[in-house]
Amino acid sequence: MKRVFLGAVAAALLGSGVAVAAPANADAGPCLLGSSNVGPRTCNKTDFNLSPVLTLGNGMCPGMLAAGGNSFDGPLAKYTEAEGASHSVLVRVSQGLSSEWGPQLLACDVTAVLDWHNLDTNASGTVARFVPASQRNSVTILVANTGRGRVHATLRTDHPNVPASIDVVVP
Repeated sequence: MKRVFLGAVAAALLGSGVAVAAPANADAGPCLLGSSNVGPRTCNKTDFNLSPVLTLGNGMCPGMLAAGGNSFDGPLAKYTEAEGASHSVLVRVSQGLSSEWGPQLLACDVTAVLDWHNLDTNASGTVARFVPASQRNSVTILVANTGRGRVHATLRTDHPNVPASIDVVVP
């Protein structure tokens, strides 16, 4: 009788362990790049910052792009920078040096270009967005749908520039 009872307890514990572990393989659902204690889960992500990209825009206008971003698993939840994107790299680009009350320096009309290459799948691509010189205190979003793996990304402009590169792992 004692063996039967111990066997039943062991089966119950093993069965509950399998039941608890099973949802880990299920679709995780939408996520946020920030953290939330009430909404969707926080994405599995890696944050990064790029070196400044120096450029000459509008002929001879000296400019600078500052950029940082995330690689993430996704899919991103509704009302995020790139709703529905998954296994991607998101780069936030700001231009020049500015303060809330002072002049904006090193800002030119340029197109930010993100070239990427997935080193594991050999997929590659380019994403580009216009960044106006008048854009103050806001960012331009570039989303590269790279897929999972190690990704080499380079941020540059459509004018003469000194680009910035980074290697990041996309979960």
